[in-house]
Amino acid sequence: MKAFQILESEYADYYANYIKKAGNQDIISGLESSLNNTMSFFKSIPEEKLEFRYEIGKWTIKDIIQHLIDAERVFAYRALRFARKDNTPLPGFEENDYTIAANANKRSREELLKEYQAVRESTIMLFKNFDEDTLKLVGIASNSNMSVRAIGFVIIGHETHHCDVIKSRYL
Repeated sequence: MKAFQILESEYADYYANYIKKAGNQDIISGLESSLNNTMSFFKSIPEEKLEFRYEIGKWTIKDIIQHLIDAERVFAYRALRFARKDNTPLPGFEENDYTIAANANKRSREELLKEYQAVRESTIMLFKNFDEDTLKLVGIASNSNMSVRAIGFVIIGHETHHCDVIKSRYL
């Protein structure tokens, strides 16, 4: 797949920062390189920092890893639905409720990273099977238009965003 410019009509304003952080690159290469970079980054974090909160009520690093896993699953599901031309509007999800229910702090780093890697590899396989026309298909999620290709870039940029937050506020 080649890199291309995503149109603003392909995603909600809320996702603009994620799209920007993903850059203008090939989706598959971006997903693969962010997998490698993120795995290395999370492995480099000292164990004692994994359950640190920089402020009361904020997520821990383990919570963030679990959030990345959960959000990627939701985004990949949306991409699958839109790629299969399912026109059913999809609701949003409440990330804070997911985080509380996930109990990520009861899990080991190894468990979280194994799941993260499995989810990302599944996402890569999904996107490898989308041709140029499929990537341009649009569906509705959270009351806004979203293309399949925009979802791929949102996954990359969302992960970059959270890694940047960890670097600036947790380490």
